[in-house]
Amino acid sequence: MPVVERKRADGSMAYLAQIDIIRKGERYRENRTFDKKRHAEQWIKSRSKDIRELVENGQGHELRMKGRRLSDAIKVYLDNHKREMGTTKRQVLNTILNNFDIADRHCSDIGSREVVALAQELSNGGRSPSTVHIYLSALSSVFAVAKLAWGFDLDRSATIDAMTVCNRLGITGRSKARDRRPTRDELEAILEYFETSYLNHPGSAPMHKITLFALFSTRRESEIARAKHTDLDPETSRLFIKDMKHPGKKAGNDVWCDLPAPALQVAQSMKPFKSKVEKKRALIFGTSKDVISRRWTEACRMLGIEDLVFHDLRHEGISRLFEMGETIPQVAAVSGHRSWASMQRYTHLQTRGDRYEGWEWIERVTKT
Repeated sequence: MPVVERKRADGSMAYLAQIDIIRKGERYRENRTFDKKRHAEQWIKSRSKDIRELVENGQGHELRMKGRRLSDAIKVYLDNHKREMGTTKRQVLNTILNNFDIADRHCSDIGSREVVALAQELSNGGRSPSTVHIYLSALSSVFAVAKLAWGFDLDRSATIDAMTVCNRLGITGRSKARDRRPTRDELEAILEYFETSYLNHPGSAPMHKITLFALFSTRRESEIARAKHTDLDPETSRLFIKDMKHPGKKAGNDVWCDLPAPALQVAQSMKPFKSKVEKKRALIFGTSKDVISRRWTEACRMLGIEDLVFHDLRHEGISRLFEMGETIPQVAAVSGHRSWASMQRYTHLQTRGDRYEGWEWIERVTKT
């Protein structure tokens, strides 16, 4: 039976020992990872013998249940999750599934120490405390339901205890609120770059319009990508946001959000597609979240603009509204915030007035 060499995230080598035995018409599979190849080979020989003896003694069912791995539990969880799962959570679970040794361990062998070890490996691999927290939080979702729902021998307290330990050791932590705001010069350089690109390639994503819309509407890139012409209500200057991001509700959180005048102006400059063949005709901007993210990163790299992410446009838009003298309820009607407490940090802004009043780019973008 094969021993597969694998390179860990930290660069060290691991040896995956695999057992695949058929006895009395039943199949028994087990995997385990070792630091040395000879240990993997020794385990295969010893464990294969144990499995044959247990099956002969009528303990096959218990063996199959106990032999299931964390990777099996993650796969079942992903396949059976009926509610819409966030993209980040799905990516995180797939990363654990495909890149970390803990996925190959038997469920019954995973305790808080193994989860803490995973967190340390993530941290040593360069991931921030907030990112490590996201990984453990996603994993804890699997532990919370896998035993009760599908009989996996996973101890829910293992992740709870591990998260407590990792928080106290500083391995995990909440992300700090970003306060990066783009300068006018940075925004004008980005808009110039995107406008030129669009004029040279008219069929490409209208990133100059998307950038300005994001700034004034405070909408996230995923919400912009999903927005349809039928979601726009020009008479009340509102946009219907389907499945708005919410910490406890990933789907069905549909909200009408107010659109400031410049945002509505940009949206209305995008004409609906007339072709019945064009599948993207219903979308206002006719592009995807991934394209928006990729093009933004590309522009900042080409222009030498550092530490500016697309989401910073939302922060800038919210800051602008408070600087214009809008109240928390008025700003929340635009941003879609359910908790006003999360907006308290904006109320201490000292600048007053609209820094974009009379800005030529508002009219310029709506004409291209």
